[in-house]
Amino acid sequence: MSDYFISQIQPTDRIGLAKIDALLSQEDLQREAHLDYTCAMYDSDGHIIATGSCFGSTLRCLAVSKAHQGEGLLNEILTHLIEVQYARGNVRLFLYAKMKSAVFFEDLGFYEIARVDDVLVFMENRRNGFADYLKALALATDTALPGMPLCPQKKVPNSAALVMNANPFTLGHQYLVETAAARCDVLHLFLLSEDTSLIPFSVRKNLALKGIAHLPNVICHDSGPYIISKATFPGYFLKEEEAVIQSHAKLDLAVFTKIAKALSITSRYVGDEPYSQVTRIYNQIMADKLPAVGINCVIVPRKESDGCPISASRVRQYLKEQNFSAVTGLVPKSTLDYFQSDEALPVIERISRSEDVVHY
Repeated sequence: MSDYFISQIQPTDRIGLAKIDALLSQEDLQREAHLDYTCAMYDSDGHIIATGSCFGSTLRCLAVSKAHQGEGLLNEILTHLIEVQYARGNVRLFLYAKMKSAVFFEDLGFYEIARVDDVLVFMENRRNGFADYLKALALATDTALPGMPLCPQKKVPNSAALVMNANPFTLGHQYLVETAAARCDVLHLFLLSEDTSLIPFSVRKNLALKGIAHLPNVICHDSGPYIISKATFPGYFLKEEEAVIQSHAKLDLAVFTKIAKALSITSRYVGDEPYSQVTRIYNQIMADKLPAVGINCVIVPRKESDGCPISASRVRQYLKEQNFSAVTGLVPKSTLDYFQSDEALPVIERISRSEDVVHY
């Protein structure tokens, strides 16, 4: 081990990245485009024999050359990445492991949150992290329930859930929340809290809260790191796009099923998707799988404007063009007021600089 050393690979190091790609390919993995830190372990001849990366608070793309497996190199890479994360202030760490590797990571202090059989295991470095998250959700619900108009004939409220990014909050989102809230006693609205969107989470949450302020039976929760977004799901395990989508949906449902049990949720509402293949496949898997665990999947048709479904992508495109007259018919007044304020100028500038504001 004294002749091995670990070094960061810069995003501009094409030769180093090509060597890492070759190593990952040997392990049937592929490097993701949005990683924010990558390192390599070199032998005495300058060959890359192990690698690992970070994205946000997750550890990713871990691999060791077949010629050096069994030498404890993955442990060294993992230790290095943890030190990098701690230096960034990230002490709650997550990783996705292949089924056959999960036991190894358990030995290094990671604990299973959920799994997709024969594909991957979602893990974290806190024994009770997910259990504490569930307790916090239950506490927030118990705190909010006294002021809600519950049906007196029901001892247990009819609870439902919605998960959304709200990037930004539109009249379509508002219609979906209103529709779901009208059909249940308590609606749990989970907002994806990871800052991987063009519009920061703090802004998305504030606009969503203003847009649902008239609905007293809606409880808004931060998703935290447990409800996995499309941006943070580890596609490097699977080389076929549809397999990535399906595995993402199945992992999300494995996590959501545990959340639903903790909050007595019996229905999950989703918006219909006329354009995105990704969301259509996702919705179909939910419709197929959720009833098997006692949860209804309700797909709500999109609200339309001028004959077209309202989408956040359309809103972002109009914001990019600074076409506020077009935005007016697609968002609540609170959202429009924000984007016409000086406070929104940095966000609009960020959207304007983005090459692609429409998600596939």
